[in-house]
Amino acid sequence: MNRVYIKTYGCQMNERDSDAVAAMLRAKGYALVDNEFDADVVLLNTCSVRDQAEQKAIGKAGHLAKRKRKDPNFILGIMGCMAQNRGDELVDRLPDLDLVVGTQKFHRVPEHLDAMIATLQGQGPRPETIVDLAEEIDSQNTIKSHNSDKLQVTAFVSIMQGCNMKCSYCIVPKTRGAERARPMEAIVEEIEGLAAKGTREVTLLGQIVNQYGIREFPFINQKSPFVQLLEKVHAIEGIERIRFTSPHPVGFKNDLIECYGRLPKLCEYLHFPMQSGSNAILKAMRRPYTIEKFRSIIDKMRTVRPDMYISTDVIVGFPGETEEDFELTRKHFEEIGFDMAYLFKYSVRPDTTAAPLGDPVNKEQKEARNQVLLDILSKRSLERNETLVGTAEEVLFEGPAKKGENMFLGRTRGNRVVLVKASPRLVGQFAKVRFDRATASTLFGELVLEGVESELETALS
Repeated sequence: MNRVYIKTYGCQMNERDSDAVAAMLRAKGYALVDNEFDADVVLLNTCSVRDQAEQKAIGKAGHLAKRKRKDPNFILGIMGCMAQNRGDELVDRLPDLDLVVGTQKFHRVPEHLDAMIATLQGQGPRPETIVDLAEEIDSQNTIKSHNSDKLQVTAFVSIMQGCNMKCSYCIVPKTRGAERARPMEAIVEEIEGLAAKGTREVTLLGQIVNQYGIREFPFINQKSPFVQLLEKVHAIEGIERIRFTSPHPVGFKNDLIECYGRLPKLCEYLHFPMQSGSNAILKAMRRPYTIEKFRSIIDKMRTVRPDMYISTDVIVGFPGETEEDFELTRKHFEEIGFDMAYLFKYSVRPDTTAAPLGDPVNKEQKEARNQVLLDILSKRSLERNETLVGTAEEVLFEGPAKKGENMFLGRTRGNRVVLVKASPRLVGQFAKVRFDRATASTLFGELVLEGVESELETALS
C-alpha cells in the first residue's frame, strides 16, 4: 500500500512541488516508483494555465478511475493548480477520486495518505473524498524538501509563492494566491544543503521571481531583495551556476541587469516573457509595459552580456488580436532574435477578466500564427547553434540521454542542450566539449580531454 507514483503537468514550479511531495513521502516510509502500473497510489500534480493541460489531467484521472473500480484499495489523488481551481467540481465529475489537494497544502499529502491507508487496513470507516483547499499561513515555507534518492546535479528552489499581477488571461493568482516570500536565510540554508550533496546548479523559482520580498524585506544600497538573495546564493561554495525564472518586465531594474556583469555564477540565460508585440494587445492583457520598454530591457541586458541567450513566452490569438497586431508580434519576435520560446494558442480560462471576451480568433488563425513564430524560432535557434560548431564550451552533465548508447546530456551556461558520448562518471561534472554538429534544439560534440577527463579516452575506446 505504500508505492506512490506522481505524474506532473505544467511548469517548473509544479515539478518542484512534486519533488517536495516525493521527498516528504519518502521520509514517511513510502516508496516512489517510476510508473503508474507499479503504484498503489497515483497522484496527479496538475496545471490550469491552459485548457489543454486541464483536459489531459482529467483524461488521465478518468482512465485511472477505471482501475479503481476494479481495485477499491487503489488510491487516486489530484493535487495542484487544477485541484485548487476546480475543487469540488472535480469530485462531482470524478467521484472515484480519493484526494483533492490545493497549492497551499502539498505538505499535508503524507498525513492524508496515512489516514486513508489506515482506513483501508480496517482501522476505521472509509472516509469520503478528502478535499483540502484552504489557504494556509506560511505555506511558502513548506516547499523545501528535496528527493535525495539520487544525485541532483541541478535543482529547483522555490523562493516564493503566489502572484499579485492581474494579467487578464491568467488564472494563477486564483490558484496560487497572493505573493508570499520565504526568508532569505531559509533559502540559503536549503541551497547550502543541496551543494553539500553535490548540486552544482540551482534555478530560483517564483511566479514573478524578481518581485521576491519587495513587501517583506527592505532595499539595501538601492538593491532589491531579489538582488540581495542572488548575492547570497552566489557566495555559496559548491554552487557554480545560478538561474532564475520567471521575471516580469515590471520591476526588472538596473540593479538586476548589473548582476549579469558582476556575478560570474549567474548564467547568461534569461527567460523573459513578452506575450505580445502589440501595445494594444499588451494593454488588453493587462501587461503593464510597452513593447518599447520590453525591448529596452533586453538591449541593456545585451550591453552588459553580449552573449546572452534569451527565451520568451508568446500568446497568439488573444481576443481582439488582428492581423496588424500579430504582424507587430512577428516583427518584434524576429528582430529581438529569441533563442527559445514557449508559444501558446490562447484558450479561455474561467474566472479571468478576459473570459467574457470569449474566443473570437478562430482555430485556423491561431494555428497559422503559431506556425509563423515556430518557423522564425527554428531558423534563429539553428543559426545560433551553428555559430558554435567548431568552438568549445564548458558543459555541466546532468545524466544519461534518453536515446543512444553511452550518450549523456548536459547544458551550456546559455542553456543549450548538449549530447556527448561519454562515461557515467561524467555526471555531475563540468567538462569542456567541442561542438561538431548542431540542430535547432541540440548541440553534438566530443569531450576536450583534459586532466581527469583524459581517463575517459580509454573507457570509450
